[in-house]
Amino acid sequence: MEESIETYGQEQTAKSEDTIINIGNDPVMQSAIDVLPILGKKNRVILKSRGNSIPNAVAVANIITEKMLNGNSKIEKIYLDTVAAAGIGNMTSTIEIILIKI
Repeated sequence: MEESIETYGQEQTAKSEDTIINIGNDPVMQSAIDVLPILGKKNRVILKSRGNSIPNAVAVANIITEKMLNGNSKIEKIYLDTVAAAGIGNMTSTIEIILIKI
């Protein structure tokens, strides 16, 4: 009997060649400046953030797509999720923003 593993609740994409950048509580403009050369080299970047730093990730994505690379980049997809700690009841939201260079 063969066992198959299926994941539920999230779309699975090929992320092996993508660059994942975790956005924290650093200054937003500094994070955007750090992401810019990586996006130039890789053409596709995934910004990840969780909890109170989610607005920073959204701001970085907006700065890059609307100010720095206006017309040359766009937000391809946004994934939202919430992780609940077992038995405690605390929930932490997470976000993944996929930026691509056109």
